[in-house]
Amino acid sequence: MNSLLKIENLQMHYFTSKGAVRAIDGVSLELRAGETIGLVGESGCGKTSLGTSILRMPTPPGRYVNGRILVDNVDIIPLPEKEVRRDIRWQKISMVFQGAMNCLTPVYTIGRQMRETLEEHSDIGKIDAKKLMEEYLGYVGLAPEILERYPHELSGGMKQRAVIATALFLKPEIVILDEPTTALDVIVQAQIINLLKKLKVQFNLSFMFITHDLALEAEISDRICVMYAGKIVELGTNAQIYGTKGPAHPYTARLLAATPRLFGKVGQLQFIPGTTPDLISPPPGCRFSTRCDRAFGRCFQEEPPLVEVEPGHLAACWLNGRG
Repeated sequence: MNSLLKIENLQMHYFTSKGAVRAIDGVSLELRAGETIGLVGESGCGKTSLGTSILRMPTPPGRYVNGRILVDNVDIIPLPEKEVRRDIRWQKISMVFQGAMNCLTPVYTIGRQMRETLEEHSDIGKIDAKKLMEEYLGYVGLAPEILERYPHELSGGMKQRAVIATALFLKPEIVILDEPTTALDVIVQAQIINLLKKLKVQFNLSFMFITHDLALEAEISDRICVMYAGKIVELGTNAQIYGTKGPAHPYTARLLAATPRLFGKVGQLQFIPGTTPDLISPPPGCRFSTRCDRAFGRCFQEEPPLVEVEPGHLAACWLNGRG
């Protein structure tokens, strides 16, 4: 499959008064046409920071330190902001930000907020803009009169659908979804997931799906990317991560052990002791070593490289005997 997005050794740090927080520290990843990649990991592992970095919108005081973000083989990091806004953002890559309730301004109507996005990224007229907004509201199952309503007049699911419509109406190839079902009840979550699956096929989209929910990730993603402390620790297909053979990194295994199961071998839920490391001054060696019950001497001294443990399955762990 063709590669729509390629990230090469990306480093994005938050420069604070206490030092540089290494939020994204040497990430390399590729998104193929028609594919959904799931980003999973604990809070603070770098999932959302990676999403906003891909959109060329690192949250201040974040700055790129190294690496490239290739969209159609063009590195977008050195491009002028005007060019990114005109040709990349929302045109080729859009994002559904975490929590629709936080994305929508309460004092503006849905229509005004959707129209602002169109005006910022295209030269469309008001009449055509209204037709386009109504068309895409229809795709997500909302009536045209939603344009005249304020966010507080909509349910959580309706707001999320409006945000999804806004992310799609400039026909991007890639959509980054940052926990799009957070704060929704399970019925509405299922509706949103089914809607995303339908839209992916209808518009031939590629998704980057960010979530804490490994069960949800298994439902929607083709490949799973597990992040820890600003790095990718494991990358593989659904079958490789969730299959009988099991994951190749202890962190992924512990995440799965903390996920409730209805079928198969059901054991006691586990937890991961300790906390994530300080990313201003991360520990030497493997960043998971201080919380890993399988760590040995080398884990505390040398950082393991991300290597292929089987075709298409990568892991960064000395237990795999590689590197």
